[in-house]
Amino acid sequence: QVQLVESGGGLVQPGGSLRLSCVAYRSNLALYAMGWYRQAPSNQRELVAVSTSGGSTNYADSVKGRFTISRDNARYTVSLQMDSLKPEDTAVYYCYAQHVIERSKVYWGEGTEVTVSS
Repeated sequence: QVQLVESGGGLVQPGGSLRLSCVAYRSNLALYAMGWYRQAPSNQRELVAVSTSGGSTNYADSVKGRFTISRDNARYTVSLQMDSLKPEDTAVYYCYAQHVIERSKVYWGEGTEVTVSS
């Protein structure tokens, strides 16, 4: 079992920045791919960014060049630095972890709300 707790959401003006953090209460975090999804009102949940267990990263086209995902396995954290925020980035952001071998083992945080508005 992996417990994920997000923090860092809030209200920011367009063009501003926020940093989301997710603490994973679990050992052997290196066995998990970790990342962020988001869900805007009336939209499906969509992948924002992922950090694989091997250290590679992938991003949704809509956030490339603006968002940066990073992880620190020793501190059980994964972070999402969000720059040049746009109103369309407004959503609830969810941290997730997926075991790299037992791929049915997927865990979610409760979500943290990000609102980009002037």
